[in-house]
Amino acid sequence: VASGRITMSPAALAAIRDGTVPKGDVLATARIAGIMAAKKTAELIPLCDPLALDAVTVDFALEADSLRATASASLTGRTGVEMEAMTAVSVALLTVYDMAKAVDKGMIIGEVHLIEKRGGKSGHWRAAD
Repeated sequence: VASGRITMSPAALAAIRDGTVPKGDVLATARIAGIMAAKKTAELIPLCDPLALDAVTVDFALEADSLRATASASLTGRTGVEMEAMTAVSVALLTVYDMAKAVDKGMIIGEVHLIEKRGGKSGHWRAAD
């Protein structure tokens, strides 16, 4: 599970919330982009093993001055999928930027980080609150 956020103007946040961004439905498009990116992580990051993912989800939460994306990736196997979750978040947020840049070119993407990981050689890990 990974998360990140994109900080933006009130006008951009309202346009995304209200569905009035000129390019279309920002959240639906960003969700699809994040899922697709997770599936292509091994093509994007050198030495990252290709994995047959069982599931990928990308969810969004509106905050006071930003939009938070949270992605979860899973598979049946002995390896973690943290890179896939972080790739999903990163590309979802980049897609939000691309779609809403007509409203606010000054958006800032940040705080992309791992929240929790299970599996792999290192076992279970959770970020400190």
